Amino acid sequence: MIKGILGQSPELMHLLRTLPMIALSEASVLIQGETGTGKELIAQALHSESRRKDKPLVTINCAALPEDNIEVDLFGQCNAEGEVIHRGRLLAAEGGTIFFDNVESLPQSVQAKVLRFLEAGECQLQGCHRLQTVDVRIVAASSADLQSLADAGRFRRDLFYRLQVVPILVPPLRERTDDILMLLRHFGREFAGSNAVVRYNKQAEHCLLTYAWPGNIRELINFCQRMALLHPGKAIQPDDLSPEMMPEVAAGNQVFTLPPTGIKLAQVELDLIEQALEMASGNRSKAARLLGISRDTLLYRMQKHAL
Repeated sequence: MIKGILGQSPELMHLLRTLPMIALSEASVLIQGETGTGKELIAQALHSESRRKDKPLVTINCAALPEDNIEVDLFGQCNAEGEVIHRGRLLAAEGGTIFFDNVESLPQSVQAKVLRFLEAGECQLQGCHRLQTVDVRIVAASSADLQSLADAGRFRRDLFYRLQVVPILVPPLRERTDDILMLLRHFGREFAGSNAVVRYNKQAEHCLLTYAWPGNIRELINFCQRMALLHPGKAIQPDDLSPEMMPEVAAGNQVFTLPPTGIKLAQVELDLIEQALEMASGNRSKAARLLGISRDTLLYRMQKHAL
């Protein structure tokens, strides 16, 4: 298991199996995924597993770049004699890895220069006509759909293709149902301190398994910290959860009336499984979440029905 990346779902395990191979290459990598899914952890893993691990990993948050002198911040500056008086962050990463986080926010005014840097490892410092050469590996991350931004002319198409030589898609937590309880227990222990660890009854577990987690892992970590602070050692029940975490509980309390003619339970189960798989586009973890069961239970019932 790669340090800091927790999970055992098939979606995550497939990603983790490919990381060491990608890390050993020099190809540019574009990590895409929703906010809070752990894209920065993936970037750190790529660096720590690479041949450049003993050199710097320089993170550049493109959403927080200074509006003034952005080129100086990135590339650096020379004096009138051509001597480097300020090494920009790109030069500071010599021999290592540059991680462009939130790369969709990179101003268009510097995208052309960043593209040349990616293509030739060259950059021009302010105040000097001589090009500086830097040996770095490029990793970028975005929670936006860069393809759509490129199609709309809001992000350079050539830069997009240069960044995504190797694309990595980090799955959202709602598609990693098998990992949710494990993560809750892990971070529950981490935040418990000297108190007893927070537990969850079956009804609360069902709520948390069917909740969409729009903030993904980051939201789950904050949730675990809040539970540890407010309910130390308690067995959490649905009433202890936020209202938005309980829509499936309300639906689960609905009374379904058996028709006088009766039903064929096995056929109903088969129909529901097929509908869930169709709605989830074949994603079994997502289908299991729609049905309010674990992925293992879904696989068992699929096998029972020879699906």
